[in-house]
Amino acid sequence: MPSTNNTNDVIHLRAAGTSLMLDTRGAGVPSITHWGADLGELSPQQLHDFVRSRERAVGPSSIDEPLRLSIVPLLAEGWTGLPGLEGRHDRSVVGDERGGCEGHDGRGDRGGRVRRPALRTESIEHVQPDRVVITLVDYRSENESTVVQESGASTGECDLAGSPDAAALRLIIEFELSSSAVLRSRSRITNTATQPFELTTLATTLPLPPIARERLDFSGIWAAERAPQRSAIDYGTWLRESRHGRGGHDDSYLTVAGTPDFGFRAGEVWAMHLGTSGDTRIWIDRTALGITTLGAAELFAPGELRLSTGESHETPWVYAAWSDAGLDGLSDRFHSWFRGLPAHPSTPRPLTLNTWEAVYFDHNGEQLAALADAAADVGVERFVLDDGWMTGRTDDKRALGDWTVDATSWPDGLAPLVDRVTASGMQFGLWVEPEMVSLDSEVAREHPEWILRDDDRPLPKSWRNQFVLDLDNPAAREHVRDAISALLDDYAISYLKWDMNRDLLGGSVHRHVAATYRLMDELRERYPHVEIESCASGGARVDAGMLERVQRVWPSDTNDAHDRFSIMRWTNLLVPFEYLGSHVGSSPAHTSGRSLSLSFRLASALMGHSGIEWDLTTTSDAERDALRTWAGTYRSLRGLIHSGRVVRGDDYADPIVTGVVDREATDAVFWITCLATPRDSVRPTRRLPGLDPKGSYRVSPVDVGARAATYPGTAPGWWADGEITLTGTVLSSVGIDVPPLRPDEAIVLRVTALGSASLSGEL
Repeated sequence: MPSTNNTNDVIHLRAAGTSLMLDTRGAGVPSITHWGADLGELSPQQLHDFVRSRERAVGPSSIDEPLRLSIVPLLAEGWTGLPGLEGRHDRSVVGDERGGCEGHDGRGDRGGRVRRPALRTESIEHVQPDRVVITLVDYRSENESTVVQESGASTGECDLAGSPDAAALRLIIEFELSSSAVLRSRSRITNTATQPFELTTLATTLPLPPIARERLDFSGIWAAERAPQRSAIDYGTWLRESRHGRGGHDDSYLTVAGTPDFGFRAGEVWAMHLGTSGDTRIWIDRTALGITTLGAAELFAPGELRLSTGESHETPWVYAAWSDAGLDGLSDRFHSWFRGLPAHPSTPRPLTLNTWEAVYFDHNGEQLAALADAAADVGVERFVLDDGWMTGRTDDKRALGDWTVDATSWPDGLAPLVDRVTASGMQFGLWVEPEMVSLDSEVAREHPEWILRDDDRPLPKSWRNQFVLDLDNPAAREHVRDAISALLDDYAISYLKWDMNRDLLGGSVHRHVAATYRLMDELRERYPHVEIESCASGGARVDAGMLERVQRVWPSDTNDAHDRFSIMRWTNLLVPFEYLGSHVGSSPAHTSGRSLSLSFRLASALMGHSGIEWDLTTTSDAERDALRTWAGTYRSLRGLIHSGRVVRGDDYADPIVTGVVDREATDAVFWITCLATPRDSVRPTRRLPGLDPKGSYRVSPVDVGARAATYPGTAPGWWADGEITLTGTVLSSVGIDVPPLRPDEAIVLRVTALGSASLSGEL
């Protein structure tokens, strides 16, 4: 359990090898003086001396006191980097015909004077060993009151709060350090002035030490999400903004700062993720003051968030973690956190078949029934009917928003297919896109005002021939909720694939995201047995805000195993494998046109929550036999893959090592993946990290249903025997020889400690 030491002026949170030190001395805003390696049990005097040792005087041309980077850094404190809070009160509510207060020059801000927030501490509550709540206020000063009265304005007309000592803003900031050392923070701001307040930025800002000199984050496009990019942390502001109304395929996703050349297994790293499905700003700010910060905030459109007197806004949680064991250490912390969420799936992840690439919009009852029979035959446990089941939905130009079953394709409704699926022992799932509407739909014809747009503006540009439904409108949201509820009431549906196939090009992103969350929450409360998958034209909305509500995410629309390997590997940096849908597709792949071997497609699809996206009615007997074997292998391994620690080799050249090791280091599965033509005729050994150095392990190949293609030549001697026994030290420090794989091939290895019970089987 986390423990803490504290005095009246220092708060020390500790968990899982991590320390967070808060300097709360005086009436100023508290500062974080350390976030990183555990500092151990410190006496009150040692705590006090530590924070004093962190007081830093700056150069000769600067403020005349040590610079403190507060938890809300502001210009008023001498901070010239990106501020933690920005906004303005509207002071032109009462005034002359020029729009200003009486006696002012009409610019609405007392003759053009700027009033930035200047905060001070009102209270600090160390309410739990791992949680601190800090209340800050932005007070009007006596001088400010005097200036207003001297200008001729009566108190109350142009005052910020109506009395010299009244607070104009109240800000409550929470910090939590979980048992897995994930640091969470969020803020709640309340406008306590008489004038409306327009919030521009309310950020979480954390300090980075000088040794953090390299940055990693992600970009991408449709069907190629989570492409890593690295650079040095130089002077200035590195800023990523998302303006998609969702994270987007180019989402920064997880921003990591670390020591030079940090890798999966080595280096000290600090990371941040903003847990919202809306527009975001993420930055690293290295200033000439000698301080570097890592920050994140929601991105608001001008005028999007205005708070009247007494109104509040609460930010999404920011998730942060530190590790001295490289990126794998970060994954271990984040995965432990997400596995503790109430919405985390509690049952074994069913092998899933999705119909999209099998039939697209061509819904024929007999064909889909045959596909369901074939799915059951190879071991599928969940059958998902994708887009095309709604009235008139013959392509992507119509029918979104109505959510009624097409009587032409389905004269008896979905019941015959649902009954056939469930009678075969499979769950039935259904694709929906609740946030969207087609112009060619009954709901758009009856309620054109429900289409999301900027106020008094024409419709935004179409995107995939569709528009966004204004779910912030209660009537529109209730229409969608009731339509989906009717489907869930009428049919034995246990799963919704919740899609979102376009960016928002108008309206309030903040309100749309909040309304989407409300709709999801209402449906989950009504139907707690129904799981939800988050899809957004693939992986354009994978974030902690979704993971608080869904049981699966779709990392990408590509089932090309070559591209999907990298997407899964990097998405898994933050999100555990049990959330990440990973499907066997046909060859050639529908998105890329690339032809890949069945063995590679099967091996790669084991890395996640496995499934199939393939018209099985067209497969050969040999392919179905392979799929049956693969399905059995998935069921035997999913308990391990969906609960263990992910480990990745730092040998970046092919073949690439990815593994999952159980918490006791007694059972593991490793993927050895070759994506490119090898450079060496004699392949280098590959180390298997994460094992107990003192243990002895049996290593054996896993039958995925098809044999990987190798270059002609001699496989390592142990391969023909089918297994080898080596120590954990040898496997992790020296490595093991594997067959010479051709490009786009993979083998899977099972590594089990001798004398231990295997963790194979169900969760």
